[in-house]
Amino acid sequence: MSVNKFRPHVFLLPEDDANRELANGFLLQVDRLRQVQVLRAAGGWNEVLKRFESEHVTAMERCPERFMVLLIDFDGKGGRLTNAKAAIPEHLADRVFVLGAWSKPEDLKTALGTYERIGQAMADDCRDTTDKTWGHELLRHNASELERLCEHVRSIFF
Repeated sequence: MSVNKFRPHVFLLPEDDANRELANGFLLQVDRLRQVQVLRAAGGWNEVLKRFESEHVTAMERCPERFMVLLIDFDGKGGRLTNAKAAIPEHLADRVFVLGAWSKPEDLKTALGTYERIGQAMADDCRDTTDKTWGHELLRHNASELERLCEHVRSIFF
C-alpha cells in the first residue's frame, strides 16, 4: 500500500534485510500505517546514499510533506553519520534522518532479541519518549538524530 503523498508521510530506506526487518517491527506499533512505508533494501550503506540521491531528492522536492529515514549500519565508524549527512542537500536536512546500529543489526539481535521485537521496542520508546531500547550501547549514538526525528514525525507515527 502506498502513502498519501499529499499528507505528511515517512519513507524508511534500509541498508539491508536486517534493517528492513527492524523497520517492519517498528511499523507494528505505528498507529497511522498509511503514512509510513518501508522501501526495499538498498544493499549497503553507500547504496542507501546513492539511491537517496538518485531517486528521492527530487521526489522530496516535489513532495514537501515527505520525510526520509535512512537506516544504515555504522560498522563502528564514528565518521559514518558525517559522511551520510554530507549526501543530504541542505534544503532537505530538516526532513532526512540517519539512524542505525553502531556495529550491525545482527549484534542488536544477539543482545536484544528478534528484529521484530527490537523494532517494536524502538517504536515504544519513540511514542513514550523513553530510551529503554534506544539507550542500548549499540543504539545510543543515535540520540541527537532520534530527538530530531521524534520532534518532526512522532505525530505521523502515533
